[in-house]
Formats: sequence, C-alpha cells, structure tokens
Amino acid sequence: MSEASYIISNFKQYSPWLKTLVDLDNALWSKPIAKGKWSVSEIIAHLMKWDNHLLLEVLPSVRNEKGMEFPDFDTYNKKASDYVKSGISQLKLIEEARDTRNQLVKELNEFPIEKLNKPLPANGITHCPHTGTPYSLMYIIKEFTDHDNHHKRQIIQFLKENNLD
Repeated sequence: MSEASYIISNFKQYSPWLKTLVDLDNALWSKPIAKGKWSVSEIIAHLMKWDNHLLLEVLPSVRNEKGMEFPDFDTYNKKASDYVKSGISQLKLIEEARDTRNQLVKELNEFPIEKLNKPLPANGITHCPHTGTPYSLMYIIKEFTDHDNHHKRQIIQFLKENNLD
C-alpha cells in the first residue's frame, strides 16, 4: 500500500465510526462535551463542513494546480454550529457527514498520485511552519485525519464520562 493509499484509508475510517453515534440519546447529542465546548452534533457538523470545503473548493483548485485556500477558521466553524441550530435531525446530520466523507474519499482515490503529492501553497504559504514540510493535498488530508482523530477522542471521552462507552 502506498503512503497516499494509507493516508486516504485512515481518512476514510471516520465514516464508519459515525454509525456509533446513530443511537446516541438526543440530550447527549446536543449537550456540550465540556464547559465552553461544542456538542457532539456541532463537532460532527464542523467536520462535515470542512469536508465540504475540501470537496467543493480545495479539490478543484488542486486539479487545476492552483494553491489551496482555507477561510478564516472561526467564521467558518460558526457556520457548523449554526447549521446544527437550524434544526437538522441527528440521523440526517450523520448521514450527510457520512455521505460527504465518502464522496471526498472517492474523489481522492481518483486523483493521480502526482497531484496528491504535488507541492502547492495553502493560503499562500508553501511549507508547514511546524514541520517545514511542503504543503500538498496529501499533507492536508493527513492533517485533517489528525483533526478528525482529535475530535473523535473528545467525543469518546465524553461518552465514557456519561457511561456510554
């Protein structure tokens, strides 16, 4: 398995994990995971909105060998919270999140390896300031996988604290 296939496979693991939340009690679904934090529903919407951004904005840009652009995080993240507060049901949000991730993975798997690994700037920056690694779509997908896993751990801990592990 190539490194790109491995990264995409790990990124894909989020989708089946979402099934574990289908039967979550609605009160816990909507309860903040900690003081000043988002609810499980807001976290799922947050991840889905970023998947949408990758799918609709970043992938087309990479296909055209242009840089990757990301909006202001706080403003964009608020859209996820607002989406949850619009009244979307738990099941509908989980299905949308799953379908969006599956579509994103499908499109990533169709990308030529050269385009996945081609160095491209992210918001005009060519290298990650933390690692010095050149940005590429594959580097961004690895970062998004780490981001997914951070939020999954938060949710799993929250469920353990509420005796639902």
